[in-house]
Amino acid sequence: MATKSITKTTFSLDKNTAAALCYVLGWVSGLVFLMVEKKDKTIRFHAMQSVLFFGGLTVLSFVPVIGWILSPFVMIVGFIVWLLALYKTYNGEDFELPIVGKIAKERA
Repeated sequence: MATKSITKTTFSLDKNTAAALCYVLGWVSGLVFLMVEKKDKTIRFHAMQSVLFFGGLTVLSFVPVIGWILSPFVMIVGFIVWLLALYKTYNGEDFELPIVGKIAKERA
């Protein structure tokens, strides 16, 4: 079991709390943390991963016909990943999604 970090961030939050908050409102909260947090690479990584994953799901759900058909599946997958991301990041575990995690790591 990972221990919680006590490092403070730009928002004066614990590092784990800030990383979890990157996922709370999907790509919106990820974008906020990405724009504001300039120092901590872990938080920037989780913010970028949130923007890429949840932003991608949002774009996919608006694609005509295919997006409309896949929308229920996309919502279920998004909800499961959202819960998992909140839980793992708050508990200080390393959490990297298969495809967007690599991209986020490069750009964070």
